[in-house]
Amino acid sequence: MSRLEGRVALVTGGLRGIGRAIAERLLADGARVMLADLADDAAEDIASLGPDAAYIRLDVTDEADWARAIDAIEQRFGRLDILVANAGIGGSAPVRDMSLVDWRKTMAVNLDGVFLATRYCCDLLARGGADWAGGAAIVNISSIMGLVALPGVSAYNASKGAVRLFTKATALEFAADKRPIRVNSVHPGFVETPLLVDTSTKEAIDFYTASTPVGRMAQPHEIAAVVSFLASDDASYMTGSELVVDGGYTAQ
Repeated sequence: MSRLEGRVALVTGGLRGIGRAIAERLLADGARVMLADLADDAAEDIASLGPDAAYIRLDVTDEADWARAIDAIEQRFGRLDILVANAGIGGSAPVRDMSLVDWRKTMAVNLDGVFLATRYCCDLLARGGADWAGGAAIVNISSIMGLVALPGVSAYNASKGAVRLFTKATALEFAADKRPIRVNSVHPGFVETPLLVDTSTKEAIDFYTASTPVGRMAQPHEIAAVVSFLASDDASYMTGSELVVDGGYTAQ
């Protein structure tokens, strides 16, 4: 039996990049997956993933969208066992040049989106988690930029650092309440996604590669493999943990 067989997952930001790789890996490991993103229509794209995949448009900063998403998951799959809070945006500007509007947008997507995901999914996850030895799983996608800083990305640093501690706080809260939900965070380093490559200068790409001890950026499937592990009963004794997947960057 595949290690995620019988489980249902929700992956936010699931249509591209790391989120898409996570959805594909969870499907390959036996889960049924609801992908959520901002596209109005992704039917053709989702059909290519097979009958165990579905899609819902979801703005992770919108409470009404979250209420609709929970209804859609219950109607389509009847349960939820895995939440991967992956949706995120950058926040690159010196503090002196950043507007409050841009700061709040980064916080809204990267931090409020994780809070709302947890808030709206936790009851459904607790019901599903009762069926598994390791309980249900929340995996929050943070970043190495939630552990160490770079100049010019203070909003992103702050949002991802907050996700790290929110993960630990909710892990302890659910454990104290005897709710069968584990909560862990993943901290990718520099990942070679189309969005990163298309929006980065050659100098930036060279920096990402040269500053990583293994000498290359990660591939999205390498992040997805770690997420699938945390979602499974193989990680049944892990909660409040952070897994760093960065090619040695933060070991320096």
